[in-house]
Amino acid sequence: MKEMEEVVRIFPQKLRELLFNARTQMYAAEELRLRANRPLLMEAKGHEWRLRVDCGEWERVDVSAFVLSNSSGDASYYQVSSQDIRDALEYMSRYSLYAFDEELRQGFITIPGGHRVGIAGHAVAEKSLVRTLRNISFLNIRVAREVKGCASRLLPWLYQEGEIGSTLVISPPRCGKTTLLRDLIRQVSDGWAMEKGKKAHGSVFSSFIPGVTVGVVDERSELGACYQGVPQHDLGMRTDVLDACPKAEGIMMLIRSMAPRVVAVDEIGSREDMEALRYGINCGCRILATVHGNSLEDVLHKPLLRELAESGVFARYVLLAPQGPPGKVSAVLDGEGKVICCQI
Repeated sequence: MKEMEEVVRIFPQKLRELLFNARTQMYAAEELRLRANRPLLMEAKGHEWRLRVDCGEWERVDVSAFVLSNSSGDASYYQVSSQDIRDALEYMSRYSLYAFDEELRQGFITIPGGHRVGIAGHAVAEKSLVRTLRNISFLNIRVAREVKGCASRLLPWLYQEGEIGSTLVISPPRCGKTTLLRDLIRQVSDGWAMEKGKKAHGSVFSSFIPGVTVGVVDERSELGACYQGVPQHDLGMRTDVLDACPKAEGIMMLIRSMAPRVVAVDEIGSREDMEALRYGINCGCRILATVHGNSLEDVLHKPLLRELAESGVFARYVLLAPQGPPGKVSAVLDGEGKVICCQI
């Protein structure tokens, strides 16, 4: 797969050769974690895996055995060296790491393909603010994947009289809320066909919902995964992206400068976010947003979100299931919290 080819290229030659040989086993990879003087670990299919040096294959971690083998630095498995991390960082930064101080201050670098590399090490602080990172010894490569079409069955439940209603996606961590939001943005921007029924040779469509202008404030570079200002993910032909900008400020900027019909943001939470969303609604925009939570009741326990919900900002709430493929919907609720659809 293209994603794994892009990820493997950032590693130093010795490790790159091992990973290229094992890349077919990495097709389901979600994360690769490099820690100096520790085993290389991969997260995939809900399990941890480590790379065998002798055969160049990934082996699922047996938790009890892993504790024993890790304590002695088992040479059967690839151990990440400090040089591996330095080499990877130099390649990612095109041998000019100093030019990435702003990204280092935020704790991540985005590489071609939109893959995000989380970074940890010694924080250099100034007046209680992190200025940059030094002696970097920990990398977390999060593999960016699009799942086009994952929002298709949800979309009809979000529209009323041909227009999308402001929607809040509620999800526990790592259940695909960003993946779902990304596909919602793409389809709202491009337009989509409302499916009426099935026939032997394909679908019959009752109507086509035209696309509208979408403004995306991508504070953490996860939705568009911009690289040098250009989104690496497909967010649709009518989408404008403000990358690496605080949500509250970005919402105001987009509304004033780009006149979006819909504004999309990931992971709202602060008072400034709420005020900016309210400003967007008052300007006639529809909102697509996500928040961490296990249920609507869970979210409403947060005073700022309860205040926003009680003001009638959202016409739909989407609850994601903790089990299943990314973005699996367990329920859709209307603006009053009543269930209108289950198990999409």
